[in-house]
Amino acid sequence: MATIPLEDNFTDIIGKARRGLKLTDDEQLAARAGISPADVAKVTSGAVNEGALRKLAGALNVGEQALVDSANKKWYPLAQDIEGLRQFNTPYEDMTVNAYLLWDPKSREAVVFDTGATCKPLLDFAQTNKLAIKLILLTHTHSDHIADLQRLIAETGAKAYVGQLESAPGAEKFKEGRGFQVGALEIETRLTSGHSVGGITYVVSGLERPVAIVGDAIFAGSMGGGGISYSDALSNNRKRIFTLADNTILCPGHGPLTTVGEEKRHNPFYPEFQKPKP
Repeated sequence: MATIPLEDNFTDIIGKARRGLKLTDDEQLAARAGISPADVAKVTSGAVNEGALRKLAGALNVGEQALVDSANKKWYPLAQDIEGLRQFNTPYEDMTVNAYLLWDPKSREAVVFDTGATCKPLLDFAQTNKLAIKLILLTHTHSDHIADLQRLIAETGAKAYVGQLESAPGAEKFKEGRGFQVGALEIETRLTSGHSVGGITYVVSGLERPVAIVGDAIFAGSMGGGGISYSDALSNNRKRIFTLADNTILCPGHGPLTTVGEEKRHNPFYPEFQKPKP
């Protein structure tokens, strides 16, 4: 599989943080950062000015070095490859979107998370590898994540579920905290709203390492925009994703796989994990 680019660059990170903090006016942000409005405009247009970036990081409550590293393209997450996990990245309008297939290597029973723009590659992989898809779980209901839901339901006969605060045709709602099981895989559900009204993170045990399918709550080196609530998005991720073990593989809705440990070190939105220890 070709390398999947990071979903966000440093200008995306700055944009999400300033919108979340309601600092969309260049002069207001410049005054808070102690730089000129012209420098704000240049950086947000893509100019890599390390001094200005460090000051903007402080004003936006994001990690200074992590933001600079993003601007200089110094970090990309390590590849993650374990038996029982497959990522499918398909084009949707001007972006790409992920779907995931997880399965119990012994029973060959499988669960799908989201649909991608098309579920055909996923279905082909399942057929080739003799996997029986028993369950469909949705992280949230933005159109790019459920684009092929009806086909996926029709071709697998699997039941689909979505968190109770959102709705998708053909999907049954469930309350946060409900567990699911597919073969030897145990699936825990955690509410990670903020990007969407009822986004769910699914924490899967039963493979050689824990796996969390996080939707758009977290991206490698970034996070989904806090369209519903920026503060809730930050808080829910801290409480329900960053409390997982560092070796937990994170499966985001866009971009490459990552881990909790890597996000603690490199995600600008969580600077508390990057502060030097006294």
